[in-house]
Amino acid sequence: MLFVSLVLAGVTLLGESYEYCRVGSLGTSRDHFCSMRAVRIHKFGGVEELKVENIPVPKAEAGEVLIRVFSVGVNPADTYIRAGDFGPRTFPLTLGSDAAGVVEEVGDGVTEFKKGDRVYTVGRETGAYAEYTVAVPSRMGHLDDNMTFAQGASIGVPYYTAWKALYFRAQAKPKETILVHGASGAVGIAAVQMAKANGHRVIGTAGTKEGLELVLKQGADLVFNHREEGYVEKIKASTGDKGVDVILEMLANVNLNTDLDLLGHRGRVVIVGCRGEIKINPAMTMGKETSIMGVALTSVTEEEWQVIRSGIQDLHKTGHINPVVAKEYKLDEVAKAHHDIINNSGTFGKLVLDTTR
Repeated sequence: MLFVSLVLAGVTLLGESYEYCRVGSLGTSRDHFCSMRAVRIHKFGGVEELKVENIPVPKAEAGEVLIRVFSVGVNPADTYIRAGDFGPRTFPLTLGSDAAGVVEEVGDGVTEFKKGDRVYTVGRETGAYAEYTVAVPSRMGHLDDNMTFAQGASIGVPYYTAWKALYFRAQAKPKETILVHGASGAVGIAAVQMAKANGHRVIGTAGTKEGLELVLKQGADLVFNHREEGYVEKIKASTGDKGVDVILEMLANVNLNTDLDLLGHRGRVVIVGCRGEIKINPAMTMGKETSIMGVALTSVTEEEWQVIRSGIQDLHKTGHINPVVAKEYKLDEVAKAHHDIINNSGTFGKLVLDTTR
């Protein structure tokens, strides 16, 4: 991507100063804001490293799309990247992959999207924590008019992760019983919705009354409070003591031993989230021939990505995707959003940044 730089005038919008440009090539031109607000880090560290800065607006090159961003989804992985847990990065770095907004311009060769389309992203070229971002069509989807931008920003990582976990890693089959261990968060809600849409029996857990009610509203057949004593035996009883076929685990460092106990014959547990170490007895996997596996979108192949994208788009068109937004923050409240997504007593959907505030 390129960055525009020919400044004509200065304007003030929503209390912020922006540079105004006319940009173009080969005799064509367009008016554009040259600068935008973006959240960047200049080194790894805590939430204090998150800085809202004015930087140039990126321009879509061939095969790319420039999006005016209205909402940005905050993911736990964003906090790990900020802290330096996910390997080296080039600074300054604009965080984020999940955004929703309107197409501002398309580069040469882009036919799937046009200026004015409502879209969401799950991956970007220039960082999603900003008022504009550049993405490639394969990492974008059309956003229905009946869905808010905040909901659109809640699709990306949660729904694509849930799909990969269920159907590429666990190879879930129709009518199998799926346990979503921690179902009131963004990935958990996505998993419950798509599992029900695809004909599975779904059991969900949460740690609060509000969380249990939320999971039931997403279509779960049964819900259990994972903070209550005896909930494991209740889940077992609900399966006729056969155990569950697939578990999507959101906090493996706490629950993995419990998961191995809950799995039925040749059951599979997919680790979606983990924040520490846990000691297990591998012998627990032997008698029932169970499997433990991880999942990460970063390791998906392009072929797998297109299958996931197609599946998500089909569910989107048929109304089976309904993201739940837990809370919206102003862009300059990003540090609080990063704190809250890790330090909470119970999750209730997706945390989102509103770039218009």
